[in-house]
Amino acid sequence: MSFETTEEELRSALTEIDPQVRVRLGTDRVTGKARGFAFAQFSDPARAADAIRRFDAFELRGRRLRVNDADDKPPPRAPRPMSPTAAEPFDMARFGEPEPPAFRKRGGSRRGLRAKKRSLR
Repeated sequence: MSFETTEEELRSALTEIDPQVRVRLGTDRVTGKARGFAFAQFSDPARAADAIRRFDAFELRGRRLRVNDADDKPPPRAPRPMSPTAAEPFDMARFGEPEPPAFRKRGGSRRGLRAKKRSLR
């Protein structure tokens, strides 16, 4: 769909099928500009199917429309169960000593880290 297409243009094209059609353009949240897609809500499924048949590959403002049935939003996924090792407290003997603070990368260059390692020898 053309980025310059307005809701009114699209609605006027779709009112041939359903005078009560509701149209909403997808817009960028930050800029407010159209993102090149829209949603149309028809009064019944038969009219929606007719719109898909008639307007798929329909040319509007020099661009072909690709019209299809919108999928419902999938249900949210259940949280992943915690692994048994994640629930256990940290065991120093099992994992060894933590790395000294001088060797943790907190920005800086590799050359600087090598110099710190040499100075600690």
